[in-house]
Amino acid sequence: MLGMLVVAYWFTVLFLNVLPVIGALAASLAIPGLSVGLMQAARNVDRGQPLGLQTLYGSLKENARTLLALGALYLCCTLGILGLSSLVDGGNLLKFMLSSSRAERAAVEDADFLLPALFVTLLMMPVMMAYWFAPVLAAWHRLSLGRALFFSFVACWMNWRSFLTYGVGLLLVAGVLPGVLLGVLLVIAPGAANLVTAVVSVPMVLIVAPSIFASFYVCYRDIFGISEIV
Repeated sequence: MLGMLVVAYWFTVLFLNVLPVIGALAASLAIPGLSVGLMQAARNVDRGQPLGLQTLYGSLKENARTLLALGALYLCCTLGILGLSSLVDGGNLLKFMLSSSRAERAAVEDADFLLPALFVTLLMMPVMMAYWFAPVLAAWHRLSLGRALFFSFVACWMNWRSFLTYGVGLLLVAGVLPGVLLGVLLVIAPGAANLVTAVVSVPMVLIVAPSIFASFYVCYRDIFGISEIV
């Protein structure tokens, strides 16, 4: 069921993104509330409580104003940092990220994105630290926008060694190992590319992805304790 909720989360975000004009904004505003819904689902699993679609979408109303503000602020920070990357590469990375067609991407896809990507990653790091626990702190602990961002940043800073280990493990489990497995299977069965891709992708969607989202809850639980707010 947790895997189905993860799929529902992805489809919701994809559906919002395809809406004309306001799609990207709507998706950004909804993501904090939806992420709290997945955290709630993981907490229900931890407590042996039932979960369903209402678990995912019901969390959108928990301190909704702060969750919407978090989504808007994260979008503004992301766009601002991408804009600053123009100082490094003349705007190629920004054009690539914001392009809406293959022709627009093809115009800049030959550019060297390594330096601007490193630049964006460096600037996004403190933003991610401030945002990591902010939605659940706002929803479950009713913290204001500033307090949620502050305590999330401090929690990540104080536990940076654990998060570094966690990040390496996440990269191996969700990136390196599936990539190696896919490469080996494609070498063994080059004529069955579609089947091989499905064999690797389905476990990623139904097993690895829910485990990753559940690990976000475990991080919160170990650092902040289990909130008793329903």
